[in-house]
Amino acid sequence: MGLYHRHPKVPLCNSLLSGGQKPDGLAHRIISACLLLAWLLASCTPPQATQALITVSILSDGQTTERQLPAGSTVQQALDQAGLSLGPLDRVEPPLYTVLGAGSNIRVVRVTEEFEIKEEVIPFEYQTLRNESLPKDKEILIQRGQNGLKEITYRRVFEDGVDISGKPVPVKSLIVEEPLPEIRMIGIQSPFSPQGIAGRIYYLRDGNLWTMEGTTANRRALITTGDLDGRILSLSSDGGWLLFTRLSTLEGQINELWVANLGGGRSESGGLDADAFINLNVPNVIHFADWVPDSNTKIIFSTVEPRSAAPGWQANNDLNVLTFSTTGWTTSWNIIVESNSGGVYGWWGTHFEWGPDVNLLTFAQPGGLGLVNYKNGVITNTLELTPLQTRGDWAWVPGFTWGPDGKVLYTVSHPAPAGASAPEESSLFDLVALPLGSSPALPLVSQTGMFAYPLASPLMTFDTGEIDYQIAYLQAIFPDQSETSRYRLAVMDRDGSNRRTLFPQEEGSGLEPQLYWGAWSPAIMPESGNYALAVLYQGNLWLVDVITGEAVQVTSDGLTSRVLWKNFVNTTSGN
Repeated sequence: MGLYHRHPKVPLCNSLLSGGQKPDGLAHRIISACLLLAWLLASCTPPQATQALITVSILSDGQTTERQLPAGSTVQQALDQAGLSLGPLDRVEPPLYTVLGAGSNIRVVRVTEEFEIKEEVIPFEYQTLRNESLPKDKEILIQRGQNGLKEITYRRVFEDGVDISGKPVPVKSLIVEEPLPEIRMIGIQSPFSPQGIAGRIYYLRDGNLWTMEGTTANRRALITTGDLDGRILSLSSDGGWLLFTRLSTLEGQINELWVANLGGGRSESGGLDADAFINLNVPNVIHFADWVPDSNTKIIFSTVEPRSAAPGWQANNDLNVLTFSTTGWTTSWNIIVESNSGGVYGWWGTHFEWGPDVNLLTFAQPGGLGLVNYKNGVITNTLELTPLQTRGDWAWVPGFTWGPDGKVLYTVSHPAPAGASAPEESSLFDLVALPLGSSPALPLVSQTGMFAYPLASPLMTFDTGEIDYQIAYLQAIFPDQSETSRYRLAVMDRDGSNRRTLFPQEEGSGLEPQLYWGAWSPAIMPESGNYALAVLYQGNLWLVDVITGEAVQVTSDGLTSRVLWKNFVNTTSGN
């Protein structure tokens, strides 16, 4: 039925009709005209129709319902009228914003997910350690293998109760138990004749510590954990304890500082058992850690902060001391030198060693050398150097050694040609001597190369009865390219005279230079009566006679990376 609008009464008509008087003839005619006009106006106004309705179908939860909605409604409005709510994973066809037409169909798809956790075994690996001291093909089980366990979470998706996942998709994997590798030691025949040796040789081989005593054939493993990184390796003054670093398994940590009682219990393989090890809880030690002189329980060390960018750390250039007990207890760190920038290129780090005075440490940085007082941390600079511009992610730090009498410091200087515009790019490197308390440094050997790494011998008694010492050093084959050049081992008297190149021979490939390239024998060799040098060459240990130059290869597996040569008298540690 149509709706009609009431027009306002014509004012004149209103006045005549509301006057309460009976209209006369003129008035009557006027009223009739007004009524006629009102009727005409009303008949000209079009009728307003009601809003049209549409019918739509909604399929949800297995049921279909029909709903009447005003034309122009959306899917969302249809669901609201039907009282249907959506879960976080549910979906609707067509989308919620779609405008509906008559006869439209709406489908609500209920989506759910389930998570299923399954356990999966991680098979253990097999590792073999070759041992030249065992009879050929003899095997010793060092560690039994143990499978690990991990939990894998799979996600399954259902639409209206029907699994549509197909192949389950793993969304999470958690290792509940790490597998332990089975480690077996197998004997191999050494191709070299046994050599008598003075003292005791300790060498790092494939992350494990080995020792030889009396003869190179008398070898045995001391530490078989396989994770010694060689950054730190130092024996206490009586030879009873070893200070070393192990690779860390913790995220964001490079390594850890440990000590081991070399006189502790032994496992089946002959290595130390777990009770012999003490974690000092000192992380990230790269450049220096050592025993405080005359102490078997006090450790001094310097630390770094790990970084993701090369070289992998930012040096703190600090010095700290702690004391440990044989039960594993450690003191808090006593700070000798606070963390500091370390001067030019100090991010690389400072190398420390004990000096001739038990209260002094010698340090080397890219900008020079100096001394640190252990008691009060006072620093004294002794030799300034022009830093080398390496244009890389490493910094050059000169190697150094003290003569055994503690009177002369031997190191490498970095002079520049006269008038050089860029002295920090000089390719000149000379071996110099710095007598204690005097200046300047005395030149000994020019153009040795940057990686000369001098090493002083023990005090020797010569045929003349004179007591003196010698200096071993590495000589670059191509001094002008000493960063990439290989080197040869040379020996000279303490004043730079009587220089001789010993090893390897010219027809052989040169040495790859490294800070810890070898060690002097602590006494004369039993067969030759001469001193010898233990040298790392192509991953193997060699013994070189410093008088005859005769070289004998000791290991052959290419896995040796560090060597110590000590002579402990009247030790009862059993190591």
